[in-house]
Amino acid sequence: MKLIIQIPCYNEAETLEIALNDLPRHIDGIDEIEYLIINDGSDDDTEYIAKEWGVHHIVRFKRNLGLAKGFLAGIDKALREGADIIVNTDADNQYCGEDIEKLVRPILQRKADIVIGERPIDEIESFSWIKKKLQRFGSRIVRTASKTNIPDAPSGFRAYSRKAAMRMNVHNEYTYTLETIVQAGRNKMAITSVPIRTNPQLRESKLMNSIFSYVKKSMLTIVRAVIMYRPLMFFIMVAMFFILVGVAIGVRFMIFYFQGSGSGHIQSLILATMMIVIGCQTFVTGLQADIISANRKLLEDIQFRVKKLELGLLDAKGTMRKADQETKEVEE
Repeated sequence: MKLIIQIPCYNEAETLEIALNDLPRHIDGIDEIEYLIINDGSDDDTEYIAKEWGVHHIVRFKRNLGLAKGFLAGIDKALREGADIIVNTDADNQYCGEDIEKLVRPILQRKADIVIGERPIDEIESFSWIKKKLQRFGSRIVRTASKTNIPDAPSGFRAYSRKAAMRMNVHNEYTYTLETIVQAGRNKMAITSVPIRTNPQLRESKLMNSIFSYVKKSMLTIVRAVIMYRPLMFFIMVAMFFILVGVAIGVRFMIFYFQGSGSGHIQSLILATMMIVIGCQTFVTGLQADIISANRKLLEDIQFRVKKLELGLLDAKGTMRKADQETKEVEE
């Protein structure tokens, strides 16, 4: 059983060595632990420090592409290096490295494919009151959208089984944390969380420039994920709003009409008709989006099978190779 711990980095020279020193060297049930750094266009000594420390694998971008792109690149590299479990953590040493054992334990016990570390939000001194409330509120929205029970959705301290990692897709450029939970929940993947500890803050968050920017980007990410994975429900809700408003205005017109003053409210009839037509068009758009969503799921299944072929888990006939029986057991 091989574990690869990946760390996305963007100008992390000051904190990277601290984070690396905190990582575990041995975990019961894990035969091999390797470390992977994603150098997301850093212009400081991040990569040099990683090499001097002895990191096994380095993925480098010539320019900064963002956390989501870095996460996916690290996942792809870890899979190609034969990882059975992939853990993602931060370069600012926010999370306690010893708790990686807690993350991988449910996967080793075959109880989950994705495990997310639940931070003690209310106890983190570096989080302001408003940030704590936003973290709770955002996690509640993600739980509703994904139909999961993850209490700390923005947490980047995560473990993925090989099977789950091969199914990961991130379409936004901001962050992978929220979208992947919605994706996992809607695809009926086994996802759970475990309580973890945090370390004192070493630097300010690079992901959240301001409260307003964080809320705006997070809400857009959640809405986009819901539209992708439950488009019919989303468009029906929008369509029902327009139709109900149109019907209400139409009823108002009919009341005036039967009272003999309908000629003075023709604009209400026109508005009601427009609202109902918009609602019907939105419903048709939802049907089309639902068909596209079904095709996307088929493409994801094809992508999953192609990744198996690329990673050598299947032979040309689609049969599992004998050398990969252990991996097959992990996936099951």
